[in-house]
Amino acid sequence: MQNKTVYLKCERNVEVQSQDVFMSDIGTIRCSDGVLSAKIKALKVHHFAADSPRRCVISTLKLVELMENECRDISVQIVGEPDVLVEWISVNKHKGWQQWLRAALVCFVSFFGTAFTIMAYHNDVGINEVFTLLYTIVMNREPQGLNILEVSYSIGLAAGIILFFNHVGGRRLTKDPTPIEVSIRNYEEDVDKALIAQAGREGKEEEAN
Repeated sequence: MQNKTVYLKCERNVEVQSQDVFMSDIGTIRCSDGVLSAKIKALKVHHFAADSPRRCVISTLKLVELMENECRDISVQIVGEPDVLVEWISVNKHKGWQQWLRAALVCFVSFFGTAFTIMAYHNDVGINEVFTLLYTIVMNREPQGLNILEVSYSIGLAAGIILFFNHVGGRRLTKDPTPIEVSIRNYEEDVDKALIAQAGREGKEEEAN
């Protein structure tokens, strides 16, 4: 009997909301046999105990072993990541005042922190002296209070920030990811790689026996 080919594609990081982790939660299964594919997707891969760590690293070798033990006449082809970082998260469906308070605190810190950073930078480079000197050269007199340079610079600074972060309120200006999104993705990838490498060094990676 000819072996049936099963393709397994896993991502590097997977979040689950249940203590029981199944094959369909952590990988994409493709097979010409629909019944076999459904059977493999229903395989239980891991169980998070209530007092256990909420993260674990699972080797694809363990997934292959589980599939081969359950279905003898198959050939597994791995086309994704060799290791999967699985994290069990608890989702609170009823958002309370704690979530709103946290969001308000983050907005408060971000707004005033950014404002302080901009003011400190302007103070370091002496932006007021530069504006005063430039205004004096062009107008042949010193500025009296607020002038056109300061207003134009403020408008340009706000427009530059909006264009750089690619957001106006909740809308995107373009379909490209924002610099913050790119930085977050790079940070997440570095964290995932570090956790997987640490699990491998400490022998905590779940492999095939």
